[in-house]
Amino acid sequence: MHPAFSVIFFTTLSGAGYGLLAWTALAAMLRWAGAQSLLACVVLALVLVTVGLLSSTAHLGKPQRAWRAFSQWRTSWLSREGVLALATYVPALALAALAAVTVFAAHGDDSLPRGWSGAIIATGVLLLLGALATVACTAMIYASLKPIPAWRHPAVVPVYLLFALLTGGLLCGALLARDGIGNGVAIAGIAAAIVLAVLKSRYWRDIDTTPLTVTRADAVGLPGRDVSVFERPHTEANYLTREMGFVVARKHARRLRQVALALFAILPALLLVPVWLFVHVDAAPWLLAAALSALIGALVERWLFFAQARHLVTLYY
Repeated sequence: MHPAFSVIFFTTLSGAGYGLLAWTALAAMLRWAGAQSLLACVVLALVLVTVGLLSSTAHLGKPQRAWRAFSQWRTSWLSREGVLALATYVPALALAALAAVTVFAAHGDDSLPRGWSGAIIATGVLLLLGALATVACTAMIYASLKPIPAWRHPAVVPVYLLFALLTGGLLCGALLARDGIGNGVAIAGIAAAIVLAVLKSRYWRDIDTTPLTVTRADAVGLPGRDVSVFERPHTEANYLTREMGFVVARKHARRLRQVALALFAILPALLLVPVWLFVHVDAAPWLLAAALSALIGALVERWLFFAQARHLVTLYY
């Protein structure tokens, strides 16, 4: 399919933002960090989420009608994603408010008040579940499409969640590094990068070796026949050939896969090794560099995710 950059930026940036919100919720509930650091995490996460959601409207034919997508939540994963995306703002803003009150009222103590434990846990649970559910719904928009076999792969949803948790977790670690959680983030980041590399490599291998579920003969209504094309079924390009008939050369795809793998897995893991092994190293720059590398790698991976997805309608053309 033709890769739409608005959707690529949306899924990458909003995924990182929701991953950051999930880790921030966990950090608040487990009291890994002070209120000032938590507030910075929520603000950055909401910026990423908001920019991502706004960029997604650029792919719509009539962006002013985007609000209608929220009405079909019973049957549409896109609608469910929209509802959850907006609903997650509520616990995120609530946690930001709790952190902001603590920061402005602090007298040398930056930690969230113990008396607010119930409110913090309730807010954190809602934020954690909302963030992960939103990313899962984003993945299901594609995983539920039967005409695109590459997106029906069982690794699609786990990969989306892992990208969100990896990129968001590295950003969270960079912001909370002064609170002493760099070592733990490094270990979790290396593990996530390895698992993500394995899953994505398996996914690429499967879409390369698994044939399409139907043939050209099925597409033109002659199942079981040997159908060859001697002329195009139309005189000029149309929407389907532009959007669904995008093809990336195999050699370019192989090179881009290597680039993506190096950026979202290998380089971040290498950058996290010093944070893991050396306790007294300044973790923030290493974690930030790893986060930026993973985000760029995620952009490349997401471009391939769309570019290599072959719609069954192309068999007709």
